[in-house]
Amino acid sequence: MCGRYFVQREPERLQRHMGSVGPLPNHPPNYNVAPTQMSWVVRRNPQNGARHLGLLRWGLVPRWAKDASGAAKLMNARSEGLTEKPSFREAFRRRRCLVPADGFYEWRQEGKGKQAYAVALKSGAPMALAGLWEGWQQPDGEWLRTFTIITTEANAKQALVHHRMPVILPPEDWPLWLGEAEGDPLPLLRPSPPEALACWPVSARVGKFSENDAGLLARDPLAMPPPELDDPPVY
Repeated sequence: MCGRYFVQREPERLQRHMGSVGPLPNHPPNYNVAPTQMSWVVRRNPQNGARHLGLLRWGLVPRWAKDASGAAKLMNARSEGLTEKPSFREAFRRRRCLVPADGFYEWRQEGKGKQAYAVALKSGAPMALAGLWEGWQQPDGEWLRTFTIITTEANAKQALVHHRMPVILPPEDWPLWLGEAEGDPLPLLRPSPPEALACWPVSARVGKFSENDAGLLARDPLAMPPPELDDPPVY
C-alpha cells in the first residue's frame, strides 16, 4: 500500500519536470501527505492535449457515490482488477493521471512494533506515481476532484519492508499512461527495478498526521535495518 508520501520540491520545478503548462496555485511543501489532503496531480486536457499540474484531494470518490465519506478507504487502487472493480474501471479507461512525489513512506513489522522507512529514487528525480482521478458533484453543486494511487506487488528490495508498493512510472511511460499515445496501459503497472530505489529508516514521528517538517526525512540513528535497505537518500 501507499498510505503516506512527501513532496518537497517547489511547484515550478515539478511543472518543468512533468512537462505541464498553465498557472499554478500556491501550495507549500508537504513532508507527510495523508489521505483527504490536497496534493499535486498531473492530468491531460482532452481538448488541447496539454498536461496540467493542479491540486486534487487524495482518496477517490467515484462519480456514483452517495457521499464522500469513504474516500480515505480508496486512497489506493490495486493494479490487479482495475478493469473490473466498479470504483476504478471507468477512471482507468478515461481518467488516468500522474501523482508527483519525492518519495513515500512504508512501515516494516519488527517484533511487536513497526519501523518507518522512507523510499526515494536514487537518481534524485521526482517520482511519478500512477494514479486515477474522478470528479464528484457535491450536494451544493460544486465539484470535488479526487485521486487514488495505484499499487502493485513489491520488488525484491521493497518486499523487505512491505509486500506492496506504488507503481512508479518512468518518463518514457508517461505518454501512454496519460493517453497521449496509443496502446494498452496495463503492462505499465509493474514494480520498479529494485536498484532504482533508496530506502532508509526514519523517525516514528511520520506516523502522526500533525508532524510535517523536513526532519521527517532524516535517517533514524537508532534503527538497525537489513543491509539491503541501508541506502543513503539522494534528492
